[in-house]
Amino acid sequence: MSAAPHGATILGCAGLTLGPEERAFFREADPWGFILFARNVETPAQVARLTADLRDAVGRDAPVLVDQEGGRVQRLRAPHWSEWLPPLEAVRAAGAGAARMMWLRGRLIAAELRAVGIDSNCAPCLDIATGVTHPFLLNRCYGTEAGPVAQLGRALAEGHLAGGVLPVMKHMPGHGRASGDTHHDLPRVTAPRETLQAIDFAPFHALADLPMAMTAHIVFSAYDEAPATCSPRMMQVMRQEIGFDGLIMSDDLNMQALSGSLGERAARAIGAGCDLALHCKGDLAEMQAVVAAAGRMTPAASRRAEAALARRLPPEPADLAAFRAEHDALLGADMPHV
Repeated sequence: MSAAPHGATILGCAGLTLGPEERAFFREADPWGFILFARNVETPAQVARLTADLRDAVGRDAPVLVDQEGGRVQRLRAPHWSEWLPPLEAVRAAGAGAARMMWLRGRLIAAELRAVGIDSNCAPCLDIATGVTHPFLLNRCYGTEAGPVAQLGRALAEGHLAGGVLPVMKHMPGHGRASGDTHHDLPRVTAPRETLQAIDFAPFHALADLPMAMTAHIVFSAYDEAPATCSPRMMQVMRQEIGFDGLIMSDDLNMQALSGSLGERAARAIGAGCDLALHCKGDLAEMQAVVAAAGRMTPAASRRAEAALARRLPPEPADLAAFRAEHDALLGADMPHV
């Protein structure tokens, strides 16, 4: 008899340690995975204990995710972890060596994450920078053209996979034309389908073989008036036009681009075709509402999840000191010290 499906959620926790009430809740809810934020991070030993306790709560080797893009968006920071340049700055500093630098960056980040029990990173960011890209996203992008962005995203993702960390490409089908911040507003992109297909969707299509992706809370009015996370039409675009058959998670349901209660947001995301609803805040009452609304993973979602986890392999042997030296040399004087 096959095991019961896991909860169709990825959940956060409140603090540096796992409390008994949280542990009991996670045991019952059985989320597919967990995500950590800065509030959950203090020292390597503490993070390693927390990731072990989260897995123990659900009784299996559940994936533990984090946002470790570099620059402003990285949850593990100095003095215990490396400080990384914002991606766009790093790419420009490396010049012709940018693809190699990004592979090395991915491999080195993966090593730091795996050392404390984190085995999935919400990167690469495949959004294409434009003249209207909101500042919250701009320096997290890799470039202004689809081809180079796809090449650099591929390099980072392959570095992660070589280090035993599952990459999560984001924000599908593309966030770069959004002039608003989805943490606070619902952006509308009015570009025609032909433009979106040729430019914005192209990096995701090129990397459609990756195991996991995160959605964008953006309206693409050429297709639908609902944000992509909650739009069956946009899910069809991701599955058919982009050709992605991997595991799709929503972006954080707490972001104010979405409307309604958290339960309603979770239900709309899962109903539209997201495999997993992502709730990051670690608030127990909110998680209870999300878990109840999201339900259990569908057979298709479970299949995609198994395929993703099959690519979570032990890290390949590596001379990390040599990789670090090569990475820093490619960046020259622009590499921040730890």
